[in-house]
Amino acid sequence: MSPPVAESYLSDGRTLWSWLTTHDHKRIGVMFLVLTLFFFFLGGLFALLMRIELLTPGHTIMGHLAYNRMFTLHGVTMVWLFMIPAIPSAFGNFLVPLMIGARDVAFPRLNLASVYLYVLGASVALWGMFEGGADTGWTFYTPYSTTTGTALLPVLMGVFIIGFSTILTGLNFIATVHTLRAPGLTWMKVPLFVWAVYGTAIIQVLATPVLGMVLLLVALERVVGAGIFDPARGGDPILFQHLFWFYSHPAVYIMVLPSMGVISEAVSAFSRKNAFSYRMIVYSTLGISFVGFFTWGHHMFASGQSVFGSGAFGAMSMLVAIFTAIKIFSWLGTLYRGSIAIESPLIYTLGFMFFLFFGGMIGVAYSTTSLNLHWHDTYSVVAHFHFIMVGATVMAFLAALHYWFPKMFGRCFPTKLANGAAVLIIFGFIATFVPQFLLGNLGMPRRYADYPPHFQSLHVASTAGASLLGFGFLVIAGYLAWSLRYGAVAGDNPWGSEGFEWRSASPPPTHNFVTTPEYSTGPHQYAREEVPHAA
Repeated sequence: MSPPVAESYLSDGRTLWSWLTTHDHKRIGVMFLVLTLFFFFLGGLFALLMRIELLTPGHTIMGHLAYNRMFTLHGVTMVWLFMIPAIPSAFGNFLVPLMIGARDVAFPRLNLASVYLYVLGASVALWGMFEGGADTGWTFYTPYSTTTGTALLPVLMGVFIIGFSTILTGLNFIATVHTLRAPGLTWMKVPLFVWAVYGTAIIQVLATPVLGMVLLLVALERVVGAGIFDPARGGDPILFQHLFWFYSHPAVYIMVLPSMGVISEAVSAFSRKNAFSYRMIVYSTLGISFVGFFTWGHHMFASGQSVFGSGAFGAMSMLVAIFTAIKIFSWLGTLYRGSIAIESPLIYTLGFMFFLFFGGMIGVAYSTTSLNLHWHDTYSVVAHFHFIMVGATVMAFLAALHYWFPKMFGRCFPTKLANGAAVLIIFGFIATFVPQFLLGNLGMPRRYADYPPHFQSLHVASTAGASLLGFGFLVIAGYLAWSLRYGAVAGDNPWGSEGFEWRSASPPPTHNFVTTPEYSTGPHQYAREEVPHAA
């Protein structure tokens, strides 16, 4: 007697062991989703503790050293454990094979290995932070990182191990997109989310080894006193900045490019229109992936680099802004005269565009030397980074989570509550970080636990915004957790989307498709027929 056919990937083995040993890209994507969500809430908790400390000048709940350790905990957790892996590893793993008509990724075992490397690296980094109390910030700047008495080595090794997880994920996506596209799915029919993940994978594979090398050199300096970055031993701390930002500026696009892919999919789905200027979005994605490797020096205007170098890096940074503007105009063109459905994924999409545009325009201002020097190392840097990186990435992450939640779990969530929570999150971000722009412009330096009394009102406003934000995230966690068990059955395509991933059942079967789908048109071809929104 043959075994019963599994209804979906969720019911094909219900034991913990079946999840821990799975090669199914969808289960691996869900595992990454759970892990990155855990670290997102952990990093958010660290941020709230910092905001409470900053409610009053002087000592509130922690001393200066504890504050230094807290912002390091927050930065390392949010950057390395949430923002870099969240969308590519969670949603990319789940959706890329579904979007290109493949049964799985090219290297399923390496895919599972990337999960365990991520868990190992995260465990080592967190253990190091709690045991040794690293206080360098997430950038590990030398010579402080080579001389601090805190136990930085395990944190460096943790991030180093996570880098291998990133590289394996990137290799898998490149090989999968090149070799496993279904017959008829030419490059110019590939969904925009897949293009974004593909562009991100190129950066992951080419840039991450540089980060690994520089972390090893810092570790070598701490262990044997190699004298590479420490000027007291004849080293050059500026060399560290060059190597670090050669990775970490492209890493910005590891966070933002997949977000842009999510937005391209959501804009078409909730305006019921073909993507406006599909090719321009594709070319701008590849343009950002390429130019992003030549802009690292705009983080170093105050490091003493040459005037020509600063000008060249500033000009290249502005070129990235042009590629980004192409995407924004394309999304607006898609929305124009579309059949708009106001659902939570679209609200987050509009929030993403606001934060990207506002933060991006300030980024253009940062690429000019004079303004950069005025705002250098002030709270304005914190606000800019959180607007364009955290704000935009989190908006896209939540848009993806709500748009593909029925696809992943086969359940609906309460839409009115979700819409309200989306508005709350956007206002929470604005209320938290606009006061920090003002603090920076007034001269409040970042990474200080203490400040003059005349800055207090703006710090109180920022902490109130952060509290609003935290409450919004708890609301989202509550209704999504409830929906997993009690939400209405979604059906195969509750949004009426023409995205390729919706051609499979929701949740998808173990091998994605009963028969290989045919691709006679590109994704989101709404001109062919109008399908009313289920909502």
